[in-house]
Amino acid sequence: MSPELNNFRQRIAELATSQPYAYALWGDELKLDYAELEAEIRLRQQILRDMNAKVVAVSLENGPELMIWDLAILFEELACLTLPPFFTAAQRLHCLEQSQADLVIGSVDHEDEIEQAGFQSRDGFWIRPAAESSPLPAGTAKLTFTSGTTGTPKGVCLSADSVLSVARELHHASESQHPRHHLSLLPLAILLENIGCYAALYAGAMISLPSQRTLGMRGASGVDLPRLLSTLKLRHPHSMILVPQLLLLLVTACEIGAFDSGELRFVAVGGAKVSHELLLRAELAGVPVYEGYGLSECASVAALNRPGAHHPGSVGQPLPHVQIRLADDGEVLIAGSGMLGYLGDTHPVPEWWPSGDLGEFDANGYLYLRGRKKHQFVTSYGRNVNPEWVEAELTQRGRIGQAFVYGEAMAHNHALIWPLRPETTDLQIADAVAQANQALPDYARVHGWTRLEQPFSTGNGMATTNGRPKREAILAYYRHLFIEPARAEDHPS
Repeated sequence: MSPELNNFRQRIAELATSQPYAYALWGDELKLDYAELEAEIRLRQQILRDMNAKVVAVSLENGPELMIWDLAILFEELACLTLPPFFTAAQRLHCLEQSQADLVIGSVDHEDEIEQAGFQSRDGFWIRPAAESSPLPAGTAKLTFTSGTTGTPKGVCLSADSVLSVARELHHASESQHPRHHLSLLPLAILLENIGCYAALYAGAMISLPSQRTLGMRGASGVDLPRLLSTLKLRHPHSMILVPQLLLLLVTACEIGAFDSGELRFVAVGGAKVSHELLLRAELAGVPVYEGYGLSECASVAALNRPGAHHPGSVGQPLPHVQIRLADDGEVLIAGSGMLGYLGDTHPVPEWWPSGDLGEFDANGYLYLRGRKKHQFVTSYGRNVNPEWVEAELTQRGRIGQAFVYGEAMAHNHALIWPLRPETTDLQIADAVAQANQALPDYARVHGWTRLEQPFSTGNGMATTNGRPKREAILAYYRHLFIEPARAEDHPS
């Protein structure tokens, strides 16, 4: 066991002794204190030894059961694959086949699917004889699949040290605020949330793990806001991890008096570009939000704002164990917390990982992101524009649910827009576009827009399972709207 992993294991054992009756995990109903958590981890570790598994897939709802199994697998130094609840059946089968998992915990809702993958039910578990030696790099503790833009999950293999180094630094970043209750909003299959829970355990805090159903979370992007707010009011969390759209919902709820942010102490936000306007609204609403940045290949977090070192609009400074520099073309290169490799890919991992993101540093070492390198388009005036930057300004103002911006070799950038609510009028959309344009330089502004008849979705092939637009598919389908002479029915902004 590596020193990093051993320190984390000892930390939980110490908490079981120093604060045995302090609550560690709180599910829909069940609560476990630290002494009970320690006992349950030891019990599950023994079960895993008896099973003689090497690669364990977990298909459980968010809750204490999932967290305990996750920790037991980690401390047994096995490879853990947590299957995202929003993956399709084909994606789940792909993950099981590619990983050569020999044990599945859970999945009672997918019996036919699991049997199809060659597993047999035994004593409440699903077991499959290893067909071949594990394809995972030695030392793999976490196998996280990214849905990507093609929809075919790609396996990222990470060591325990990489994951726990980030968790430890997240704990240190929030430590001054003394968060004693972390609410897990995102599925634990999302690496960022998983690591966030480890950080809460480093702190000896309580982790709320309500099911996605209790939270009102549906799939990858659906939210029942009244149910979510009801859970937040009941739980009184100190810390959370949010994606930008969840931050928007929370800030809006604060602004209309539907939620009191007074008990929140540390709210991390990441996963996509956050508009500067939304960050300012969060500050005014009393939400202590700290934007960060990372990617699965670098154990989820590479840079983070924190109390006392906070520049809104930036993604913060690099974590202490991470180095970040910029390539000649502005691409962000990251070293210090890299992956072991992609599943099934024998190519060596470069010391400096090319993130695919464009960025720049200010004089104080804070990193500012300027969009994805591959999505950048060049206007007919020769100006480079990263559409995610513009799309974030459009979608984080409460009117626009989805936006796609394009302007390659065009004099005027054009946006495809799906409103957040069907009753939203064209005039209200135009006003939202005008507000977004005020925060953008002239070359990045939206000059015309088209209201869509349907949203981007997995059903029409224009969005990934986690809600990101499939840019090539969208552009192919709507290309006629981006030919300037033909745009006679544009909405000018």
